[in-house]
Amino acid sequence: MNQRVLSGMRPTGALHLGHYHGALKNWVRLQADYECFYFVADWHALTTHYEERDTIEKSVYDMVVDWLAAGLDPEKSTIFIQSRLPEHAELFTLLAMGTPLGWLERVPTYKDQIEKLKDRDLATYGFLGYPLLQAADILIYKAAYVPVGEDQASHVELTREVARRFNHLYGRMPGFEAKVAAALAKLPKDDARYLEKQRRDYQQAGKAEALAKGEAMVQKAASSAPGWTPDDSELLLGHLKGTGKTVLTEPAALHTEVTKLPGLDGTKMSKSYGNAIAMREEPAEVERKIRRMPTDPARVHRTDKGNPERCPVWQFHQVFTDEPTRQWAWQGCTTAGIGCLDCKQPVIDAIKKQQEPWRERAEAYLSNPKQVHWIVEVGTERARTVARETMRDVREAMGLVY
Repeated sequence: MNQRVLSGMRPTGALHLGHYHGALKNWVRLQADYECFYFVADWHALTTHYEERDTIEKSVYDMVVDWLAAGLDPEKSTIFIQSRLPEHAELFTLLAMGTPLGWLERVPTYKDQIEKLKDRDLATYGFLGYPLLQAADILIYKAAYVPVGEDQASHVELTREVARRFNHLYGRMPGFEAKVAAALAKLPKDDARYLEKQRRDYQQAGKAEALAKGEAMVQKAASSAPGWTPDDSELLLGHLKGTGKTVLTEPAALHTEVTKLPGLDGTKMSKSYGNAIAMREEPAEVERKIRRMPTDPARVHRTDKGNPERCPVWQFHQVFTDEPTRQWAWQGCTTAGIGCLDCKQPVIDAIKKQQEPWRERAEAYLSNPKQVHWIVEVGTERARTVARETMRDVREAMGLVY
């Protein structure tokens, strides 16, 4: 089975081109190589917009339609809604019992968001705890990878720390040391001594190569030691790393190629800034918006030479047009050989061409909304099966199975 990837988006309604090139394009590509779980993070939306309940349902399904229009395949990817799975909230609560407050306060985006969203009251437990809720979202599906940009890497690192702490606190089942000793006894004495040396080198000196050598020894034992079981491997790997049994999987950040598309005014593309082009924008509106885009402010007259690096339209060329077109635009701008409207036309044509299959696929779902609801229902049930299995492991590890 392919390794599992998990990611989510807050429901902000219909998506724009920045969403597609910043994340959704990678989601579609990852379907070919991974078992993908993609969820609507509606609880996360409430951490900053808890007073805006009226539009959330429409926003959820508008966003899912854009996912499907972009090429997410419900046969390959599990698409679901976070709030339909109370297991997320349960794991969040249980992880909160042992997560130090300082870990949450030091997440870089915490202070950054408070600074950016000064118009909102973010002095809430929900906002402080949202990185831990993200951790629960990831850990409950035992995801191997989380596709993120560099600005979100700290959230994955926090998730790894939370998993490590949980495994250390609760992975040591009763009689852990005795069971480790029994597993070591199955090894030849030289191999057992070698493994202990690697454990000390890793835990006391932090030598990564010692961990790799120890893991290789356990792998060798799994294929050759008499009477060896998968539990023996898990016990010794926990012993080697200084944790107990691995209940929660530490995910790795999957640094996929991210294309940052600015807004029509050169700043970050956002619907709230009024500078966005929707994924399913009408062709006439695309043309109108691009034609009205500002260009190099120094190029006042048609005969003035321009500098593409000062022009927002040039940034669109770098995303949407091919190399010969970009060379033509650069040459024409810097020599005043073409006007700004001439420069904009290839961008208009390229965006329209990219949007055609999205609008076509979306139309089928918009005309049959029950099909979209069914896709989400099936995905949610598929996700629930995995989430329940993880929660059984967690409750058992914490001694909550009475």
